[in-house]
Amino acid sequence: MVLVAPQGQTPGWVVQASDREEIQLIPLGAFEVPADKALQFWTKADDWQAPGSLGLVKPGETLRIRLDSLPPLQPNQLFELTLEKSSGSPIGKPTGPIQFIGRAVKVI
Repeated sequence: MVLVAPQGQTPGWVVQASDREEIQLIPLGAFEVPADKALQFWTKADDWQAPGSLGLVKPGETLRIRLDSLPPLQPNQLFELTLEKSSGSPIGKPTGPIQFIGRAVKVI
């Protein structure tokens, strides 16, 4: 799945779940983040009440997340990166603007 910038549909990151142990968030290019901010990775399935944080992301670096720490992935699951305070969202849900967004699709 590709995460795109909402305003321009520019691809920025790929979420890859090609094995049963982890997902990877892979950057497709450089993305500048202000010194006092951080990118935070979120996901939300259709039947969840609120999104869950998958952690802070360093621009230009691949983030690996173990699947045993996540609920099972679902079709149409939302993934997004928001711009948050440097320590992450203070309230446990996205507060900053969405920088990249996409939904899970099953590739056969």
